[in-house]
Amino acid sequence: MSAAGVGRRVLLGVNVDHVATLRQARGTTFPDPVEAARLALEAGADGITVHLREDRRHVQEHDVERLRSLPGCKLNLEMAATPAMVDFACAVAPDDVCIVPERRAELTTEGGLAVAGHEGVLSPLVGRLVASGVRVSLFIDPDPRQIEASRAVGAGVVELHTGRWCDASGATADAELAALRAGATAAASRGLVVNAGHGLTTTNVGPVALLPGMNELNIGHSIVARSVFVGIAGAVREMRRAIDRALEGA
Repeated sequence: MSAAGVGRRVLLGVNVDHVATLRQARGTTFPDPVEAARLALEAGADGITVHLREDRRHVQEHDVERLRSLPGCKLNLEMAATPAMVDFACAVAPDDVCIVPERRAELTTEGGLAVAGHEGVLSPLVGRLVASGVRVSLFIDPDPRQIEASRAVGAGVVELHTGRWCDASGATADAELAALRAGATAAASRGLVVNAGHGLTTTNVGPVALLPGMNELNIGHSIVARSVFVGIAGAVREMRRAIDRALEGA
């Protein structure tokens, strides 16, 4: 291990949305995303992420409320930038809120939040959350304008959208990773905590874990998909090992 890897740890946040997707598909009470969260935490997850979408396609309000009372659960609530969602978040008081772009027709979050140009809308929403004791993250592309705007509206954290890099190959992938590296460096230099997520698997997580100043990776779909074969605890342990191996080899 090089000096850069000594003592370094990147946190793993596990998104359990798609456990709720399975439940909602049949309108039953199972599988329970809160039970999945408990097992994930026991297996080494550092926190749990859920996205309460406006159309309630998977996670429901009662899931968030139960997760908030789960012992030892650091809760990260993803949500759209709407007054109604801010009202809910202020009432539940998760540890973190990550504001994401949201369109009803999308299968999953597509691209980063347009913070630049919407500071007037976002600043009061972020201010309300911060005043309630919630740490605020903005899910953005690694664009210098979005990073600067995120700091300007009062967010303490940015979560860099890694989906474009995950979907790219060859020279395009190299360019996307370089953009992520530059974005992470710029965000950290401005005093922002740097997280990342979207499309990450045990195969591709290493380079993102090694980005400058990386604090936390939020990963859902690949962990839940893998859990079909090895269980949620096994899938979390596999991802934890993949992240740690990358850091040990740095």
